[in-house]
Amino acid sequence: MSTAPALARGFISRLKLNTPHFSPLLQVQKLCTSDRKLLACSQPGSGDVKPLEGIRILDLTRVLAGPFATMILGDLGAEVIKVERPGAGDDTRAWGPPFVGSESAYFLSVNRNKKSIAVNFKDPRGVKLILELSEVCDVLVENYLPGKLAQMGLGYEDVRKVAPRLVYCSISGYGQTGPMSHRPGYDSIASAVSGMMHITGPENGDPVRPGVAMTDLATGLYTQGAIMAALLQRQKTGKGLHIDCNLLSSQVACLSHIVANFLNAGQEARRWGTAHESIVPYQGFKTQDGHLVVAAGNDKQFLKVCKVLNLDSLAEDPKYKTNKLRVQNRKELLRILSERFSEKRTDDWLGKFEGTGVPCGPINSIQQVCSDPQVLHNGLIQEMVHPTAGKIAVPGPAVRFSDFKIKDPTPPPLTGQHTVHVLRNTLNYSDDVINELLKVGTVSQNEVR
Repeated sequence: MSTAPALARGFISRLKLNTPHFSPLLQVQKLCTSDRKLLACSQPGSGDVKPLEGIRILDLTRVLAGPFATMILGDLGAEVIKVERPGAGDDTRAWGPPFVGSESAYFLSVNRNKKSIAVNFKDPRGVKLILELSEVCDVLVENYLPGKLAQMGLGYEDVRKVAPRLVYCSISGYGQTGPMSHRPGYDSIASAVSGMMHITGPENGDPVRPGVAMTDLATGLYTQGAIMAALLQRQKTGKGLHIDCNLLSSQVACLSHIVANFLNAGQEARRWGTAHESIVPYQGFKTQDGHLVVAAGNDKQFLKVCKVLNLDSLAEDPKYKTNKLRVQNRKELLRILSERFSEKRTDDWLGKFEGTGVPCGPINSIQQVCSDPQVLHNGLIQEMVHPTAGKIAVPGPAVRFSDFKIKDPTPPPLTGQHTVHVLRNTLNYSDDVINELLKVGTVSQNEVR
């Protein structure tokens, strides 16, 4: 028999019940996080419980890096309360076309498994509401300019006075301190400043912005991992902490060997298009009807490429015997290979490479990606029914687990869709108080609940 009911009764017995509007649920929520985790882990069928069930995230972020991070946490079972501006909401709600009904496809792509509340931060009662939510949450994530929330009374030092066990995660463009910390963070600017654009684009061509906001997305991934680590740290120490995540640091860290090449060998990076600076052939080639990428990472694979292309003379040519020699004689070799690849269709070449052990793949359009058998097998297209947009589909979680499934997601919320629900059920506000806050504009509620 589960011990959860007995544990709950024990927790409640430790509380002072002398308030006229005592709510056992709210008081249990305000207990230390370890008590709430014990309740969650004591439930029967715990093998089906997601790892972050029982964890509550207060999400003050907007646009991409923060929402991407909190969406991943929501996929793993965390309750995510997304705080938005009344009316306009998250900036990306207006980023279109395309729109699905009145909803931006951009916003829909990174905001599943969240509840939305609309709160006016310019109202002191709105600030008080956020502080009260901080007391019953495990993590607060924000991406305001450094110092901005502190001016409102919601900085880390302010919040930890009322919630000392809270993990407070700040996302910015350049960090919480330093000569550039006051600048706003935008993916394209951070991509430029970090050197990412310097190495992206055609050989001898202009710098190119990556096709998606990779700096934002990398920061979101770093943020998600940092929050998980901080929760483990809190379990060890019993204390919360402040996390500093930023676009510049995330992107520089992701430059990996490019930076190492410079620091250790003085080698400045350049743009190579689809090619690799240190391996040949390792790039895209144009075919009769499209493009494919061939990546011959060693000498044996190069011999197999020559065999598939019926270019045995290349395999015997002393200029191409080793990768070092192929890099030195790159232009001539690639001219020969490019001419050969242009003679057949992409599928024909893929068929010839099948089973050879040479890494090879087509450069797919997004339409082709969405119908790719492996993409579908991996469950990477996730469908939901949105309250106003109807049936929608977005990229699903990238990771699979053996003991639980990430399924049945809730659709991205409307602005303020869950305001009344959160105030009533999470903060135990009375209907009179809720109605007053709605009346004066401290909060707003979407008609769809």
